[in-house]
Amino acid sequence: MDQLHVLFPYMIGINIVTFILMGVDKQRARNRAWRIPERTFWILAIIGGSIGSFAGMRVFHHKTKHLTFTIGIPLIMGVHFLLVSYIFAYMS
Repeated sequence: MDQLHVLFPYMIGINIVTFILMGVDKQRARNRAWRIPERTFWILAIIGGSIGSFAGMRVFHHKTKHLTFTIGIPLIMGVHFLLVSYIFAYMS
């Protein structure tokens, strides 16, 4: 049960950060300012921010023309869903 007390706040936090950064990067793109590297978004998605990335893509219409993002982020989200389901089912 202790894992859930750590996992839940972590997942919420990383997804909020990722979502906000997607919005910041979209605004920077519009202003032709310095951009957040795509690698950063991939790392954030892999370490748990896939829902925030997906939500940011939809809300801000950001990275939606990049096939790697439109396919990769939902795949990572699916893997995260399976991992979290496993944790809830077998470790709680």
